[in-house]
Amino acid sequence: MNLYTDFVLRLFVAGMMGVMIGLEREYRAKEAGYRTHFLVALGSALLMIVSQYGFSDVLKKDLIHLDPSRLASQVVSGIGFIGAGTIILLQKQVVRGLTTAAGVWATSGIGLAIGAGMYVIGISATLMVLIGLEVLSRCFKSFGMRNMIIEFSTENEEILKDVSAKFNSKDYQVSSYEMNHSYEDGRKMFHVSMVIKAKRMNEEGLLLMFLNDFPGVRVNKIV
Repeated sequence: MNLYTDFVLRLFVAGMMGVMIGLEREYRAKEAGYRTHFLVALGSALLMIVSQYGFSDVLKKDLIHLDPSRLASQVVSGIGFIGAGTIILLQKQVVRGLTTAAGVWATSGIGLAIGAGMYVIGISATLMVLIGLEVLSRCFKSFGMRNMIIEFSTENEEILKDVSAKFNSKDYQVSSYEMNHSYEDGRKMFHVSMVIKAKRMNEEGLLLMFLNDFPGVRVNKIV
């Protein structure tokens, strides 16, 4: 195979591996989707190729000795800037984007591996990343508890007791609770912000639960 044809194949395979991981993130409506992962994998593979072969002319002519891993090694630290951009600190107890950031970091490693011509390692790592993101999350979904922030308003003070009783059950833990009140059109409104830990529930499920169980509550935000 022609050397440059092999380079193009490496870039293509690396990009496709990035798309596979990115589609899973896109499906879950995460911050970094298939385009971001495609670019990370493609860029990592490109830098690995340049690191390995980009200075061959200089090395031959001037007898200069270089470490071919120096350029590629900067990808590992440099990708941290992109990963940090996907992490969102909503409150002290609630952080979003850690898994996506780790996925971007792993995608850069896959790109480096395929850029070095290690197709089997890169493709195997992609499959293992997808297994980690999808299969493990389904298998162990019931073990962990997810942090969520919910803000709601109501004019019925009795409903606040019902909501408190609901979140004192075994499926929930209240991490923080804050309440204040205001007057709207002469009516006293209670505004509540809670950080809860919930088992087997996402934002949509929590919203449906509030709509069904507490019709007198106006949900302002769930994240």
